Amino acid sequence: MSYGIRIECWGKYACFTRLEMKVERVSYDVMTPSAARGLVESIFWHPGLRYVIDEIDVMSPIRFTNVRRNEVKSKLSANIAASRAKSGQAMYLLTREDIQQRAAEILKDVRYCITVHFNMTDRANASDNPGKFREMLCRRARKGQCYHQPYLGCREFPAGFRLVEEDEVVVPYPVTRDLGYMLYDMDYSRPDEITPQFFRARLVDGVLDLRNCEVRR
Repeated sequence: MSYGIRIECWGKYACFTRLEMKVERVSYDVMTPSAARGLVESIFWHPGLRYVIDEIDVMSPIRFTNVRRNEVKSKLSANIAASRAKSGQAMYLLTREDIQQRAAEILKDVRYCITVHFNMTDRANASDNPGKFREMLCRRARKGQCYHQPYLGCREFPAGFRLVEEDEVVVPYPVTRDLGYMLYDMDYSRPDEITPQFFRARLVDGVLDLRNCEVRR
């Protein structure tokens, strides 16, 4: 295990979509643990480790804004993609016909500090160890390196990031509120049945503590 790694991230807009909102997008008040994990994985990922989010600190006031966004209403399913790939047929969406304009309630001017640790998995090599992975993650975050552009819930909302050094003091924005049930992560243990996991979230003085949260399906 490797504890106490902190990464600060920020962006002009963010949308951590509530699953219960099927038509119009509405963001949670705070970054979800799954979004935080995805952001860290964009900086450094290896099959030999699994990230666990310990804490998310809200560093700026929680503010919402409303926008209208162009989206497509259709999807290319995996079965159709596999079938057309075998037959050599082209795969595409006619965006001019499938485009839809939808309203969204999103966050603006966000800033978070993510505290994360990781566990080694059985896919680690003999030469892998927690110290090696910790140094690689910290070095990449310190230099601003990433495998792909990190984003805040949606790919059109890019995120900046930096490593918070061990001697730095983080002061969250002092807001306390009950956030209700919130998405924790997706359970991929059964590839044929991916299910969402939820937890009861409470923000206390700007800190969303995830260390002892009770996860439910």
